[in-house]
Amino acid sequence: MKKNREKGEGAVTGTVASVLVGLVAALHAYILVLEMFLWQKAPGRALHGFDRETARLTAPLAANQGLYNGFLAAGLVWGLVAADPTGFRVRVFFLVCVVVAGVFGAATANRRILFAQALPGALALAAVLAAR
Repeated sequence: MKKNREKGEGAVTGTVASVLVGLVAALHAYILVLEMFLWQKAPGRALHGFDRETARLTAPLAANQGLYNGFLAAGLVWGLVAADPTGFRVRVFFLVCVVVAGVFGAATANRRILFAQALPGALALAAVLAAR
């Protein structure tokens, strides 16, 4: 009986982990859109408080960053759809990449990145590892 309960709890934990990974993937897909397509529009400029000229000058850099965020999102989706053990390994790899990128971004660009990127990635990573 205890074994069945543990399996049920594991399924719930796995579902929570998958939802968190999906949310982190969605966040990075949103960042891709923001940095690649909306950087010079109001939402992109508001993110950093840039005027039109600064946004225009930094748009190529932002687009490059957006592309990398898209790769993170794609990797996380791959991890969600791939069968284990590959799916598990891919989820862990890309979540570690998200956390490292978030910590680096917080240290070098803006402290908010720690909470907007690294923290969600770390929570999803902890959930994925706990569901294993």
